[in-house]
Amino acid sequence: MIRIENISKDLGEFFLKDVSLDIDDGDYFMVLGPTGAGKTILLETIAGIYRPDRGKIFLKSSEITGLPPRERHIGMVYQDYMLFPHLTVEENITFGLKSKKLPKEKARHKAGELAELLGISQLMHRYPGTLSGGEQQRVAIARALIVEPEVLLLDEPLSALDSETKAKLRDELRRLHSLTNITIVHVTHSFDEAFMLGNQMAIMNKGNIVQVGAPVEVFSRPNSKFVAEFLGIRNLYKGEATTENGLSIIRINNTPIASIVPKIGSVYASIRCENILVSLQPIESSARNSFKGTIKDIRDEGTLVKITVDVGIPVIAAITRRSFNDMELRKEMNIYLTFKAADVHVF
Repeated sequence: MIRIENISKDLGEFFLKDVSLDIDDGDYFMVLGPTGAGKTILLETIAGIYRPDRGKIFLKSSEITGLPPRERHIGMVYQDYMLFPHLTVEENITFGLKSKKLPKEKARHKAGELAELLGISQLMHRYPGTLSGGEQQRVAIARALIVEPEVLLLDEPLSALDSETKAKLRDELRRLHSLTNITIVHVTHSFDEAFMLGNQMAIMNKGNIVQVGAPVEVFSRPNSKFVAEFLGIRNLYKGEATTENGLSIIRINNTPIASIVPKIGSVYASIRCENILVSLQPIESSARNSFKGTIKDIRDEGTLVKITVDVGIPVIAAITRRSFNDMELRKEMNIYLTFKAADVHVF
């Protein structure tokens, strides 16, 4: 659907460096990365706002690198909505149809259908200044969709909203994608958005795409120290790997951790906190990693409690509040940690 080949663009503070990416027809594709990673400039280059210094962009096998934005069949919605304050909601939505010279009644009918889809039918006579942030964002999305784009680009569409409105609009985006199957490329800082909306995602850093895959794959199997740290993986260790009986054994400060990932030499190992089982007694299990340790820190994170346990290296485990209370855990208490070799990712 969208093929990006070796795109580079230098705007000084923001840049893309030899970016290549394939986005399939109908994908809900998430783009994540730290501030300044190049996420917005990537969207704007796809949209045609910037022409790349090098490289090519294809849409449905046709090269669009040199086409102006209005000829690309791509819609874009910014974080700050960019609505016309002097136009009503209906006039904002139908604005993009003026160049198509669609009869006024047809334009109003299309706007009405989109307003119904996005739950803003009752707002058509209002002006943007009288709307909430969530309502303005829905209007901006309707305005982008009314020209029937083949691709919809969303630049942090939920970041300026309160948590309740954010949750509602996130559900609307999921429903919209389900109903229309339009290809969506969505820039965000939110891991929750990536999991709840995306079927594919890319991580960007310093103008490069550093990992692409399904959200569960990327979060479970980061391919670098940067990706692991960016995704908030707390158990990240550097060690030396050898092979024993078909497993990798990574020694970290003389503490051996087993993994099914075949690696030798200097490596990083990561373990997600939620994949670690906490118990008061040793557990009989096929899991290859089992340690006795001492609780050194307890952090309350609402529905979860994260405990740091010294087993020769610090390991952080996440457990439910109920489990924490049932086990009556406290600092300096000895407990057992167990996790599978399959849950130890090595790169």
